[in-house]
Order: sequence, then structure tokens, then C-alpha cells
Amino acid sequence: MLTTDMTPDLLARILPLDASPMLLLSATIVAYLIGCIPFAVVVSKAFGLADPRSFGSGNPGATNVLRTGNKLAALLTLLGDAAKGAIAIGVAAALGVPSDLFGWIGLVAFLGHVFPITLGFKGGKGVSTSAGVLLALYWPLGLATLGTWLFMAFTFRYSSLSAITAALMAPVFAVAMGLPTSVVVPVTIMATILLIKHAGNLRRLMAGQETKIGSKKKKS
Repeated sequence: MLTTDMTPDLLARILPLDASPMLLLSATIVAYLIGCIPFAVVVSKAFGLADPRSFGSGNPGATNVLRTGNKLAALLTLLGDAAKGAIAIGVAAALGVPSDLFGWIGLVAFLGHVFPITLGFKGGKGVSTSAGVLLALYWPLGLATLGTWLFMAFTFRYSSLSAITAALMAPVFAVAMGLPTSVVVPVTIMATILLIKHAGNLRRLMAGQETKIGSKKKKS
């Protein structure tokens, strides 16, 4: 059981606040706005494709853009969404935000992608953005999580199953690698949100109705 003396120390490890409030507020706002850039919609419009929210899963992400058959558009969406997390952390570093807060900055960018004000707070599921965050935070963690996604994707050909498995493993990898609590906690929060966003996919997987990578979405 935690004592009163231990509680402040635990909170400080989870959320270090050794920076000025204005600096933190500025970095948080910038990170959220970067996360809000809807690359799936922007890229689709640039390529003359249908709005990704109007077909398939309705998810504004790279996997749904791929359903148009335009692999370049899907790749650019993937790279753009992944870059958001890394750029947000890079901007925070340039502003002078302490590195022990980067995990939280990455989480804010992720939240911007999942709940973007630019799309009425109805964004993507955050797989690519979370990958960018993990790579920027600690590249071995990012590679281990990405490797999990790739293994599952090539083995079972379900994007959703790959994302669910990678999300489950990310906090496990973070703990196993001895990363600080200020990284483990935001990574765990991201993983939890990813799992919630994939609840429908999980139900379809269990019912044998989920669409495999490269296949057209099954009609309900």
C-alpha cells in the first residue's frame, strides 16, 4: 500500500512537471493540432479519390485508403499519420520541453489523430500515429511493436488483428525494456484507446466476418 510520502514520488514519475506551465500548454496545443491533420482526407482529395469516410470501414486511415486500390495514396497517408507523432515530439524538443515528458506529448498527438477537431472529433484509429510516437520515443520499442504488427499481418492478413496484438504488446515491451513510468503510462493509455477503437473489428474477427488485407470490405 502506498504511503503519503511515496504518492508524490509516484506521481512525479508518471507525469514529471519540471517545465513552465506556459511551455507545457504551448507544446500540448501544438501536439494536438499536429495530430489533427487528416492526412487520409487530404491525400485522397489530392489524388481525386473519394473521401475515405464515405466507403469501406469509414475510417480515415491508410488501410481504408488502400481499399481504393491506390497504393501510393495509402502509403502517403501511412507516412503522414506516422510522422505526426514524431513531429510533435520533435517540436516539443525544439521548444525546450524536458525529454521525460515526450511520452505525454506523443499521447496528445495521438489523441489529436483519434479525436481531431478538424473532423468533428471523429478521426482514425491511431495505429500509424502511435507507431510514429513509439519510434520517436525509443526506437527499439517502436521496432518491436512494428515487428509484431508485421508478423501478424503477414501471417494472418488481418490489419485489425495485427493492430490489436501490437497494441497489447507495446506496454509489455516498454516494461521489459525498462523504460520509465513516464513512458509506460502514456503508451498503455494509447494501447487501451487503440483496443477500444478496434472493438468492432474484434467482434467481426470472432464472427469470421473481418476483411483481410488486400480484400474488398465484406458487405454486411
